[in-house]
Amino acid sequence: MGAYDPCEKCEEMMQPYLDRALDERERAEAEQHLDTCGYCRKRFHFEESLRVFMRLACSEQMPAELKAKLAALRTPL
Repeated sequence: MGAYDPCEKCEEMMQPYLDRALDERERAEAEQHLDTCGYCRKRFHFEESLRVFMRLACSEQMPAELKAKLAALRTPL
């Protein structure tokens, strides 16, 4: 069995933390690590930004001209 790695634990908790699915103890543990680890804090901000981008990208309608260009690029199977 390997040694405890707080960054590995934080990685496991990252998505549930962002989903607000952790209990109070787990949330406090994740926040304490994020407060002290620059690497994991950067990962957290990246994941958080990615979620915001995806929400925005999924809500925007694709322009008709872009749809037509993409359709023209399709190759028959």
